[in-house]
Amino acid sequence: MEKDILFSTKNMQQLTGSLGAFTGPATVAVLGVVPALVVTVTLKLAVFMSLSMLVVLALSSAALSHLSRTIPTRMRVVVQLVVVSVLVILVHQLLQAFAYDVSRQLSVFVALILTNSVAMGHVKEVALRSKPWPSFRNSISSGLKYGAVLVAVGFFRELLGLGTLWGFRIIPDSFYVAHGGAYENNGLMVLPPMALLLAGVVVGLKRQHYAGSNNQEQKQALQ
Repeated sequence: MEKDILFSTKNMQQLTGSLGAFTGPATVAVLGVVPALVVTVTLKLAVFMSLSMLVVLALSSAALSHLSRTIPTRMRVVVQLVVVSVLVILVHQLLQAFAYDVSRQLSVFVALILTNSVAMGHVKEVALRSKPWPSFRNSISSGLKYGAVLVAVGFFRELLGLGTLWGFRIIPDSFYVAHGGAYENNGLMVLPPMALLLAGVVVGLKRQHYAGSNNQEQKQALQ
């Protein structure tokens, strides 16, 4: 029986190839975009939420993949909830220990990872049907793609809405009207509806690119 080497060339190519495709749950099935309403007000919150989701998704998928053959069919949902719940609690405790201010702002939304359609749907469709390493690799890919959407939205919301990135002033004070300049922050950027609008733009651009790629492939196939 041939062993599946963890960081073999084949495995790494599959991981980087899936990342390049950017066909994540948020851009294809439009899943799990509700956290974008609040956690993407700043880039820092978006990054920490993305990392939290990535850790929970990857570790829960690997653990449940190991346990999949020993879990009775009628108990799978219960076991999924227990495993994901334990990991969510661990992530929340780590945030409280090392990033307390962030944990206070993300407390509710980190807890809601348990009911996030990305996490539960991924565990059901991938972790329980794949071997541990392919499941872990797929989870890393999906988590990074989901996080990329949150980070992109958080980047533009904080920059255009507050004039900062990660809390540091990017747009100089001298640019603002109050200091003799001609610039004002866009107040709409810090409102929840703008998060969905920006997420929709990301999804639209991705789908347009995907449709264009498909049309190009069809034309090449007909030639």
